[in-house]
Amino acid sequence: MDPKNKENLSKLLQDVNDLLGKNKIVEDLVDKQEMPKQKLIKNLVQKQNLSALGKLLNSLHSADVAFILESLPLDDRLIVWDLVRADRDGEILLEVSDSVRQTLIADMDSTELLAAAEQLDTDEIADIAADLPEDVLQDLLQSLDSNNRERLESALSYPEDQVGALMDFDIVTIRDDISLEVALRYLRKIKKLPELTDKLFVVNRSQKILGVLSLKKIVVNEPELMVSDVMAQDAVLFKDSDDAAEAAKAFERYDLVTAPVVNDQNKLVGRITVDAVMDYIREETDSSALSMVGLREGEDIFSSIWKSVRNRWAWLAINLITALIASRVIGIFEGSIEKVVALAALMPIVAGVGGNSGNQTTTMIVRAIALGQVSVSHLRQLLFKEIGVAILNGILWGGVLGFIAYYLYGNSSLALVMTTAMTLNLILAALMGVMIPFTLSKSGRDPAVGSSVLITAMTDSGGFFIFLGLATLILI
Repeated sequence: MDPKNKENLSKLLQDVNDLLGKNKIVEDLVDKQEMPKQKLIKNLVQKQNLSALGKLLNSLHSADVAFILESLPLDDRLIVWDLVRADRDGEILLEVSDSVRQTLIADMDSTELLAAAEQLDTDEIADIAADLPEDVLQDLLQSLDSNNRERLESALSYPEDQVGALMDFDIVTIRDDISLEVALRYLRKIKKLPELTDKLFVVNRSQKILGVLSLKKIVVNEPELMVSDVMAQDAVLFKDSDDAAEAAKAFERYDLVTAPVVNDQNKLVGRITVDAVMDYIREETDSSALSMVGLREGEDIFSSIWKSVRNRWAWLAINLITALIASRVIGIFEGSIEKVVALAALMPIVAGVGGNSGNQTTTMIVRAIALGQVSVSHLRQLLFKEIGVAILNGILWGGVLGFIAYYLYGNSSLALVMTTAMTLNLILAALMGVMIPFTLSKSGRDPAVGSSVLITAMTDSGGFFIFLGLATLILI
């Protein structure tokens, strides 16, 4: 984000907080005063203070209002939400995160929700359908004409990871047997093109895709040329059942703005746009980042304690178990630690560096798997490479730590243990950093889910065992 834009958003949020703060101060003052018609006075004062906030909110872009809503505690969020014009509810519900959307929807009655959803296009309704109450969704389906109802039901039938779930139905089609002049007249007749339209989709009478015609070619070519003469027949297109992640990679690879979506019969059913792809990438990136640390879903930063606990408890429970295992490993060597007290001070260093190294490897492997750059056939090569990196890093940084240990404690055997343990734990971290994501992927699970927790558990327990085991053999 541009620093100036970030600064502007921060300033907007501060302005909103200031206006909310002033309103609370005045309300408290009125409540403390005993006067006739206190309730009426309070309502008048509140209306006056909040009118300035309402004007500010309704002058902002929907994405900025969404940012403000996500940045406010629940009570303030609902005050702000009530000040937003009703005709903007739908577009703002689209912009906010899933967790915040749920809090806003919970504050709306069925009539308000139905009115908000009816402001949206069919594909946009599909984006928020999962958060709508079942009765509202059914009323919404009944309120749509048969064409839009069929489109919405079709959009809802696709899994989230398929292209069909990302596509929209707002497309412009032409035939290949007309001239560019006729095509241009047709566009003028339409008057308004769908957003992000950079090309027209060429179809036959059966709606089967024949190619695409960029708007640039319509402008720069002679008007008497036929569409079939200048259209691109080898355009990038997607099936509605294609993997959304693969489509996102194709958009990046070919610098696409829009692309046609077809069904199994090669009939045009919609289009996918770069903004839908960007939203998908952002959501997947957020999901991967959360999964790496064991969070199940995005969390409203101001959500209730109970909701946050439910979101975080599972992997914390696993982490507790692994910590207990690590503690038992230490317990096995209690006698060694009692005899060489320096071990207690040095062993967290070995485990900590190993965990960091393992997370570096895991992050690179998870990213490569997500991008489709590696497969199981690359496993041996990747293991060889990461073990080589681990050995070199182990010798280098283990040697540094060995020197420090010798300087602090004057024990050359302790320095040798430190260097050897560091190298072996980095090798273990490299092995686990490669194997854990591949194992999860091979079993059909998301390789990002909890991998950070697992690698830390392995390097902690392994690091303690290696370090204390070597110390017992060499020093005791």
